[in-house]
Amino acid sequence: MANSSFGAINIGKKPKVIIIGAGFAGLSAAYYLHKKNIEFIILESRERIGGRVFSQEIDKGEKLVVELGAEWVGASHERLIDLTQEMGLGLENNQFDTHLIYRNSYFKNNEWDYSTPWKSKFESLLKNYQHMSDKDKVKLDKIDWWRYLINNGCDGRDLDLRELIDSTDFGETIRSVSAYSALAEYAESSPKNEMDFKIKGGNALLAERLGDKIGRDKIKTSCIVERIVQGKQVKVYCRNGETFEADKIICTVPTFAAKRIKWEPSMPIEMSMAMDELQYCRINKNPVLFNSRFWKDERFDMVTDTPAHYLYHATKNQMSKKGVLISYAIGDKAAVIANQSDDWKANMLQQSLSPYFGDIKSMIERQVNYYWGVDEYSKGAYAIYGKGQWFKLQPILKKPFINTHFAGEHLADWQGFMEGAINTGEEAAAAI
Repeated sequence: MANSSFGAINIGKKPKVIIIGAGFAGLSAAYYLHKKNIEFIILESRERIGGRVFSQEIDKGEKLVVELGAEWVGASHERLIDLTQEMGLGLENNQFDTHLIYRNSYFKNNEWDYSTPWKSKFESLLKNYQHMSDKDKVKLDKIDWWRYLINNGCDGRDLDLRELIDSTDFGETIRSVSAYSALAEYAESSPKNEMDFKIKGGNALLAERLGDKIGRDKIKTSCIVERIVQGKQVKVYCRNGETFEADKIICTVPTFAAKRIKWEPSMPIEMSMAMDELQYCRINKNPVLFNSRFWKDERFDMVTDTPAHYLYHATKNQMSKKGVLISYAIGDKAAVIANQSDDWKANMLQQSLSPYFGDIKSMIERQVNYYWGVDEYSKGAYAIYGKGQWFKLQPILKKPFINTHFAGEHLADWQGFMEGAINTGEEAAAAI
């Protein structure tokens, strides 16, 4: 059995750390430790780094890149923006003007909106959030977002549109989302709800630059952690037979992956149960390469009440006659679409779009598909806090466990963003 020991820590020496997971939380934690000259190693189960940030070149000849994982950098994501600049990467505008298909009718981006009374009411709800007490927030967390909207007069077409639009943010129906976590996100985010930028050339470039910066020799991929023993020090056992010893652990993996590890001693019951309770949303991303950008508008995206759910131009700012629309489906729809053939998916798009754009199926060159609901390590795209869970689960999941600190987007103020993963990774490294 191979053994890699960091050795015992001496008085006055800095701790040596094992980081589990080479997603943005793990890489940002490593970069923080690297700058502090603290020794570390990253153990990553996948063959690649980046975790749920997953860029793919869908057309090599045209150099068209799409995101199968995390997509957007928000205008308020200060740490991610700073880190991107520090790594010599550029940001491109990734905002869209949303079109709508609703009840068999097509509305261009400037032809539809919520009703005036509901727009006014929703604006007042967002303003009132700033004055809510902690007690009010805990109370709000006990109901779901759908119920909160209904209770505040949202109904009919307005409620249908909120379900379609908001579920793209949370990855599941709004009946599954804590009203507090939803209201907090909308009240505190940018006007485009943090759908503002993306990294030029692909978001995964930031992972690659961080990997280069900290040293590729400090990252072991295809290294599946199976057992962790904690005492005065920590010992980590991997499936490939390697073992690693250090003083501290930063565990950045999703809760599903963390629960598959055999912890000795066992993690506290309340922590184990919290990991079991927290759900991750089901998102299916189906990038479709067309030989022509028939939608014509580079800022094109579209919310629909068809199975395709949400469509957006994934090759904005990438010069080519060809272009990619991603069909982004959530929840039950995602699970259904993921199991169908490419021809079925092409017919689905044809049925949704042909009344307004003509024969689009004949323009399809290639399809790719990634369903996060069956991802081997996360079983979902990102965490979703249901009613009564925000103030109950997150404090438990944030607690250190003996020599282990936890990080990941599920512990951030908002779920599903690269910024949250980076913030929690740096926070865990700072705690060590």
